[in-house]
Amino acid sequence: MSMRKTVLLGALALGLAAGSAQAADPESCKAVRFSDVGWTDIQATTGVATTILKALGYEPDVQVLSVPVTYQSLKNKDIDVFLGNWMPSMAADVQPFLDDKSVEQLVTNLEGAGYGIVVPQYVADAGVTELSQLSEHKDQFEGKIYGIEPGNDGNRIVQGMIDDPANKLEGWELVESSEQGMLAQAEKTMKSEGWIAFLGWTPHPVMGEMKLYYLGGMGDSGFGAATVLTNVRAGYATECPNVGKLLSNLKFDLASEGVMMDSILSQGKDAEAAATEYLKGNPGLLDAWLAGVTTFDGQDGLAAVKSSLGV
Repeated sequence: MSMRKTVLLGALALGLAAGSAQAADPESCKAVRFSDVGWTDIQATTGVATTILKALGYEPDVQVLSVPVTYQSLKNKDIDVFLGNWMPSMAADVQPFLDDKSVEQLVTNLEGAGYGIVVPQYVADAGVTELSQLSEHKDQFEGKIYGIEPGNDGNRIVQGMIDDPANKLEGWELVESSEQGMLAQAEKTMKSEGWIAFLGWTPHPVMGEMKLYYLGGMGDSGFGAATVLTNVRAGYATECPNVGKLLSNLKFDLASEGVMMDSILSQGKDAEAAATEYLKGNPGLLDAWLAGVTTFDGQDGLAAVKSSLGV
């Protein structure tokens, strides 16, 4: 083989090697901006996503925003990703942005969830199993239904139920607080077998341990069986296909979210610490989540994440 041919083949090989290591996404995609609305389940799933993205060489940034601000921020391209589109309860929140095509529902990331007004099981055993029966026991409930942070879709649904004359809840109050504040009130009340109605959902490690009953008679309010979807700003998955692929692959189950949520709520860990611990104990999840995903600079994504986690 001539020297010239050898040099040309070597140069070609180097070129191919360099090409295979080119960035998977443009530089503008390196920072990945998430909204976290403060719910523990979304903290957990966002923690998983950011932990993986950091190991892939991206720079995720999480901002705590209300639901309305989240959607406006996605529309304004100030946020890229939201992993907490609970449906159908958030249909009214997201629909205007789907209609004007500023937000896209990328994939369902959780099935089998539940959402609605709950009462302690002993209250249900006493005969309160339907929304319409609350009004008969206003004094025992102190005329209150406990919710979470202002701007939440569930609070809006509860307030709508209070405002609807058909439910006979005139004079009832929606108590807006926070997830932790609401749960503290529920635990305090239930310790003495008091009566309380509050916003409940599954998955949730604390509520999962409580003996609760989801009230019936919610009609088409959006309460009941639920799914959770991943939202992105319009065009994001096309602009940043490698991140888009990861987000499309990220699907969770009730058990895994419950474990991570428990680490956050009961053990006081931050979301990324809880996610890291869970991923180290369940590395097999990474095979499906990282299928077709590379590092930011085009290297083997699965190997990079496993190396970062030490698994």
